[in-house]
Amino acid sequence: MSINVCNDRSMASITSLPSGVSGSSLVLLETQTASSSSTISFTSNIDSTYKEYQFHFTDIHPSADAQFTFQADTGTNTSYNQTITSTAFNAYHYENDGATELTYNANKDLAQSTSFQRIGTLNSENDDACNGILQIFDPSNTTFVKHFMSVMNSSGVTPATYNDFVAGYFNTTTAITRFQFKMNTGNIDAGTIKMYGVV
Repeated sequence: MSINVCNDRSMASITSLPSGVSGSSLVLLETQTASSSSTISFTSNIDSTYKEYQFHFTDIHPSADAQFTFQADTGTNTSYNQTITSTAFNAYHYENDGATELTYNANKDLAQSTSFQRIGTLNSENDDACNGILQIFDPSNTTFVKHFMSVMNSSGVTPATYNDFVAGYFNTTTAITRFQFKMNTGNIDAGTIKMYGVV
């Protein structure tokens, strides 16, 4: 008679992966919670330790109908005016089923602009919020431009689900060391932003 023995160890208890299998994990570096905040800035822990950083947005709520935006800067500078080229599209579906669309967003793209990049469309209704992830790739690299991608889901300025996709790059070979988030009008009334390093 043969007996089969199962390995019921959790993934967390596995200390090594087979050759050729890669894995990644997120290291929480900082958490900030908005409370009628005009801006939220991350100014430390962004260095060559990680090749990718992620910002996770949970229940971001504006004080007025607005666009959720971000920018970056170098060194100890606080102008947040790095040159961005980007592209954007979204899909949406109205609550009342009155409209659906998948479309390019010319009002969100930038072409060698120092403006804040729009990444989410927000409604200020009490039960509305925005959630999503922004990825920044190798911000400390001094050879290449710095790429980013974001995916955000929100209720939009019309009662609907809006799925916003934005990608682009900061056209600089200088290391980026800080990021700032704000609404294009009004404040970030509530919400949490977590910054992770990707191992």
